[in-house]
Amino acid sequence: MNLTTESAQLVKTLLDKQRHPVSPDSPPSEMKTITWVAIRDFTVEEGKRQIEEYIQTWELLPCWLHSLDFLCSTEKEHSTFHHYEARFSTTTWRKPIRGTASVYFVVYIPQVRPHTLPVEVHFAVESNRLMHTPRRTRFREGWLVDVIDSKTLLRNAVNL
Repeated sequence: MNLTTESAQLVKTLLDKQRHPVSPDSPPSEMKTITWVAIRDFTVEEGKRQIEEYIQTWELLPCWLHSLDFLCSTEKEHSTFHHYEARFSTTTWRKPIRGTASVYFVVYIPQVRPHTLPVEVHFAVESNRLMHTPRRTRFREGWLVDVIDSKTLLRNAVNL
């Protein structure tokens, strides 16, 4: 099993959150989102389907393409974590592939909660430590652009 740094950070943050809960913020009312599946009905394929549905709520320009892959499942401290990676890229007539930016998702299933509650989903953008939560974070297209631009600058600096 090969977890990315971002996926491992998501798990650590979620476990810390369970040890030291904070009061929930009220979510912005106009944010698009989906209703996540109940714990009892979760499967890896259903998680992938729902993440795809959630990505469709993001306000991205049509030039963005993405693929979504299931990475692995891990278990820690009476919880199961299902890891997914969405890779985004844009294409133009000048540059068919500029580069890619990944968004890492973790579907968190605590084993001690009622199985009628929905799963928890969190995500982090490649090279960022900040954990985002649907309903609390509005995804920004600029995050993907920043990752691709940073990779391009690094590639040019190293002359690959």
